[in-house]
Amino acid sequence: MTVAEPTRKTGSILVPRGPGWSRAAAARLLAVTHPPPLAEFLRSRREGLTPAEVGLKDNGRRRTPGLRREELATLAGVSIDYLVRLEQGRDTNPSTEIVGALATALQLDGDETRYMLGLASLGASPHLEQFCPAAPVLDLTVTASVKRLVDQLEPLPAFVSGPLGDVVTANQAWTTLMGFHGVEQPHNLIRHHFLHPGARTVFPDWAAIADDTVAGLRIAHGRLEAEPVLVALLDELMEAPEFAERWAAHRVSRPRSSALRLQLPRLDEIRLIVEVMDLNGHDQQLVTWIPADAASEAVLERVLGAERAASPAHLRVVGDM
Repeated sequence: MTVAEPTRKTGSILVPRGPGWSRAAAARLLAVTHPPPLAEFLRSRREGLTPAEVGLKDNGRRRTPGLRREELATLAGVSIDYLVRLEQGRDTNPSTEIVGALATALQLDGDETRYMLGLASLGASPHLEQFCPAAPVLDLTVTASVKRLVDQLEPLPAFVSGPLGDVVTANQAWTTLMGFHGVEQPHNLIRHHFLHPGARTVFPDWAAIADDTVAGLRIAHGRLEAEPVLVALLDELMEAPEFAERWAAHRVSRPRSSALRLQLPRLDEIRLIVEVMDLNGHDQQLVTWIPADAASEAVLERVLGAERAASPAHLRVVGDM
């Protein structure tokens, strides 16, 4: 009998190695112990739908929440056996037509449908790419023209964020606002939101922002699953139960323009409109904070005005009279 050599760690996954383990055997083990994202997503969406939401009668108790597999298979027009293979990770490359049928049956919105299409296009074994990882595709650089645009948005606070929540560049207004009275400036918005003890005070709507933040990171995960920076970030964030619970829910959505409340020390609440714009040719977004009312604009002007008055960079030499 061949004895397998000790496992080695691949990202967050323990993969057996040795003469007794072929690539196919490793693939089967990965499918059982760490289902592909497509399998996880399908199961989470099925379990999140009730029979009433899809026009079905609820006939008695259910061992698991949501729709039964046979119910979803009937709604989507696929066989139960095929749906089982998808949810168990034994088939990870369904056709566009099947993805469309499942998306309709699951009542997915546009973001969720695009996300599932992306997962399906990853191929039959996305986790096995970690045996021979490709060069990182995450780019945290910013072009000179984008940096100039961000700076010219003064006095509005503005920054550019990467797909994993990294602040790639920011103008002085945003830096000043987020550093007011010792508030720690976040270098990664997601890490700051879940792991910094002051985040719940600074952001009164912490829970809603947390929901949207994790949903956006799920979209990035579909593209950058094997990226070492993302693997490390997820390992760190999973220590926070609030993050782990939201991650398991598998909700996906792209960041959109929204409202934001900001509570800084010794200041009245600031209400902001958050405008989010994709940067063409970059996996980045330009985010601008605009005061939502006159009171918020006055508070913002007071904070930024005090900073300008105190900074030597804004002083000028006055000649003798």
